[in-house]
This record gives sequence, structure tokens and C-alpha cells, in this order.
Amino acid sequence: MSTKIHMAVRGLGCPVRFVLTAGQKGDAPQADAFIEGLPAEIVMADAAYDSDRLRTAIARKGALAVIPNNPSRARKYPLDKHLYAQRYLIECCFSKLKQFRRVATRYEKTARNYLSMIALAATILWVR
Repeated sequence: MSTKIHMAVRGLGCPVRFVLTAGQKGDAPQADAFIEGLPAEIVMADAAYDSDRLRTAIARKGALAVIPNNPSRARKYPLDKHLYAQRYLIECCFSKLKQFRRVATRYEKTARNYLSMIALAATILWVR
């Protein structure tokens, strides 16, 4: 079974929340519940998370959505490219997690155990 990791990262690149979902599930539908309760002034994501519903949820939080437009979108939203350039911190966090072999190779057989390995690796990143 294929899985995806959805992760929220603080400004310095440390993971604060992560969820494991089935690989065939879309990204944007998972994000509504994912960002609920997270304090943020800016929410950055890639184009897979581009949806009107998510943008509305971010605006209700009083945060700024920094999400590039999906190429198939009819109504285009402006993108602050200087802020979006900071998204590399999220990619760096994924790279740091993948330095842990059990996370990178998805060695664990069950989703529960794999999520536990991700939690352990994220804890080590925070301690560093």
C-alpha cells in the first residue's frame, strides 16, 4: 500500500504536525483538518493543495495563503514569490527525515509503525 506524509513545519524547519494518508488520497482534502488549530500567520503549500476551500479556511484563520495556482485553475490568485521561496525549509525538513533509513525506505510494514518511526525521527530533529 502506498502512503503519503503531510507535514506542517515551523519557521525554522522543524516538524510540528504530520499525518500519514493513503497514497491515492488527494492532498487538498486532507489539509482542512490538518491546519485546524495550528497558529500561523502564513500557510505555504505546493500546487497540489490549491483549492478554494483551503484558501477560505486559511483566510478564516487570519493567515496568508502562499500557494501557487494549479495550472488548470480558472481564477488565478496572486503569489508572493519571495515568501514562496522560503518553502525550501519544508523540503529541507523532508530531506532531514529521509536521512533516517527506516523513514526513507518505508521499512516498517504497518502504517502505525511507520508513523511511529516518523515521530521518533521528528523528535530527534527537534532535539538537535
